[in-house]
Amino acid sequence: MATVLQADRVGYTDVFDAEAADARLRGYRRRILELSQRVSAMHIASAFSCLEIVEIVYHEFIRPSGNRTNLRDLFVMSKGHGCMAQYVVLEQLGIIRSEDLEAYCVCNGILGAHPHYGNPGIEAATGSLGHGLSMAVGMGLAKRADGGTIYTLLSDGELQEGSTWEAILIAPSLALNNIVAFVDNNDFQSAGQTSITHPTLYPIGEKFRSFGWEIVEIDGHDTNSIRSAVLCWSRKRPLAVVAKTTKGKGVSFMENEPAWHYRSPNKEEYAKALTELES
Repeated sequence: MATVLQADRVGYTDVFDAEAADARLRGYRRRILELSQRVSAMHIASAFSCLEIVEIVYHEFIRPSGNRTNLRDLFVMSKGHGCMAQYVVLEQLGIIRSEDLEAYCVCNGILGAHPHYGNPGIEAATGSLGHGLSMAVGMGLAKRADGGTIYTLLSDGELQEGSTWEAILIAPSLALNNIVAFVDNNDFQSAGQTSITHPTLYPIGEKFRSFGWEIVEIDGHDTNSIRSAVLCWSRKRPLAVVAKTTKGKGVSFMENEPAWHYRSPNKEEYAKALTELES
């Protein structure tokens, strides 16, 4: 059902069709599973945990047109291993060609297991974790003059990187009120739970706040909440959206299972996953 959201602080009113977004999200998950049958391993669960965020950023805020994004506003997929989420959204928007996505991780194909700068719609080469927010800060500084906004998506695991905290420190110091950092807080890093391996990382939101960021904590699979978090941003400081997510969201046997960090389903698992997504 289409809903109207009012965000008085930024003077924005618009109609958001949550049902259409949910239909696209089911299609993205099916598409990723389809592609997983052509490669030996894929970061499916990592992509599934952040799909809603990527969907809302592109469809509601960057709003690409034609075969390229609006270069006034940019998106950096710092969590590069989740790039399948970015690829399928860009394919749906007509920015990545279907034939190029079909050749994912194939010799002579242009799309690899991590985003590569220069490919359609890709604004930064990422995958070596801990660099995306620093790049976003530089882009935000450059874009401040023309009013552009930089959106970036971090994993909670990469918050262990010192370079990430240097960027968290410098953004408010530079008064960058044009950066939105989404934290995909699925509580997993590779094969372990982040809250167990690094309990002092929490609470994530309060740490960002202490560095001078505006903070909002949301359900990262609720498209209305993701959208509202940005629309209600005061734009006085950089915004950190700590999104509670589920690794492998949408397929029951993949959810919160470390084994699905990097593998592809066999034929039986593939069929079961598709059945769940179609129900």
